[in-house]
Amino acid sequence: MLTPVRAMLLVAMSLSAASAPAAELPPEAQKQYEASVGKGIQFLAGSQAEDGSWTSQTGPAITALATEALLSHGRTPSDPVVSKALKYIVGFAKPDGGIYLEGSNHRNYETCLSVMCLTKANKDGRYDKLLAGADRFLKKLQWDGEEGHDTASMYYGGAGYGGSERPDLSNTSFLIDALKELGAGADDPAMQRALVFVSRCQNLETEYNTTEFAAKIDDGGFYYTVAAGGQSKAGDTPEGGLRSYGSMTYAGLKSMIFAGVDKDDPRVKAAYDWIQKHYTLDENPGMGAQGQFYYYQVFAKALGAIGVDKVETDGAAHDWRAELVAKLADAQRADGAWVNPNDRWLESDPNLVTAYCLMALSHVR
Repeated sequence: MLTPVRAMLLVAMSLSAASAPAAELPPEAQKQYEASVGKGIQFLAGSQAEDGSWTSQTGPAITALATEALLSHGRTPSDPVVSKALKYIVGFAKPDGGIYLEGSNHRNYETCLSVMCLTKANKDGRYDKLLAGADRFLKKLQWDGEEGHDTASMYYGGAGYGGSERPDLSNTSFLIDALKELGAGADDPAMQRALVFVSRCQNLETEYNTTEFAAKIDDGGFYYTVAAGGQSKAGDTPEGGLRSYGSMTYAGLKSMIFAGVDKDDPRVKAAYDWIQKHYTLDENPGMGAQGQFYYYQVFAKALGAIGVDKVETDGAAHDWRAELVAKLADAQRADGAWVNPNDRWLESDPNLVTAYCLMALSHVR
């Protein structure tokens, strides 16, 4: 008998397969894609620790991201590298349903990444019980009435790293990704609560966003968090506005699409307009080299989610897939790894950054 989570997963997989045609790459980009993926996978296979982990000080987090990347490029759960990694990740499962390092303040982050990995390895149902527990755990972590935050609260619907700190758009985006992989539809209450928070992190005054920051910039982009007085990693304007930046704008756009917001909705249109105005692969717009490889993977996932093949800018039509492939091919080291010279947010770690790049390339196809 199918469990409820297993049934939802099968429906989600069938819908995804039916609605996601393979992208065509130009011949040169196809060659670059195959070479980059092959070298990246070879690097991860060679950098795995004996216990199955990558960068073990992060608990299951980077290991889950690297394993998801391998699974997304055709490796199977029976592959020796993947099998060892899965065993390592499952070892972090807790009685409360979470999958995290004991004592961690990043329980949401680690559990979400683990869920996204394990759902890809669960075609035979081996992780049904574990994923059902993770589903309950993540929904309990989400800020809502149980934590004393009703819909008027700027915390409402959001998710943070998983400690006691305020929610943020990056972790709420991970939560939405995980809920989607667990089979939640757009009408799922947790998904709709998350959408409330996401909409409030957009620089756009609408019926969904009447916060003090909404009209101060009003450019349609997104920033880090509206909670706890608001924060943008790109800084503030003299008037107290929170500057929009690339990685959060793509995360916000993707999250709205996954939460069922229509492409003709003003929120989606404004976010995509910001993307057209700030389209680049030379940096994380508004942040420079900081978080640049995190930016690449959310860039690809968001543009894939909204279903555009070319991004129209002033006087140009960008084949974002081919341009991303070329950019990553140029940035890849001879050993197959990618590394960001700017080490903010752990991007000096080749395991993390190589996983990001392989995930970005998986969304190209």
